[in-house]
Amino acid sequence: MNINIRHAGIFKFKTNVTDQEKQAFFTALKNLEQLEGVQKMEISKQISTKNAFEYGFSMEFANDDVYEAYNIHPQHDAFVKNYWLKYVEDFMEIDTVQMNIL
Repeated sequence: MNINIRHAGIFKFKTNVTDQEKQAFFTALKNLEQLEGVQKMEISKQISTKNAFEYGFSMEFANDDVYEAYNIHPQHDAFVKNYWLKYVEDFMEIDTVQMNIL
């Protein structure tokens, strides 16, 4: 069982997304922090000129079971359907665990 899974991503909005829609998106994303098992959630603005992404997010989970429960939670599912798929044009997600280098 993996310990401390970090789920993170960077993304950009579709060009027609309004500031009001972006705010609603970020509010809904931030509300995912209330789901059981979500730890250390961060939402960030991209400042690198090395890519075209605009924003990022990250959150941690204690283990695989907790992360899997998050992925199938109805509130997460609703966020994906009502916000992510509707407003996000392009993204990259990554799920990692810390390596213990000796």
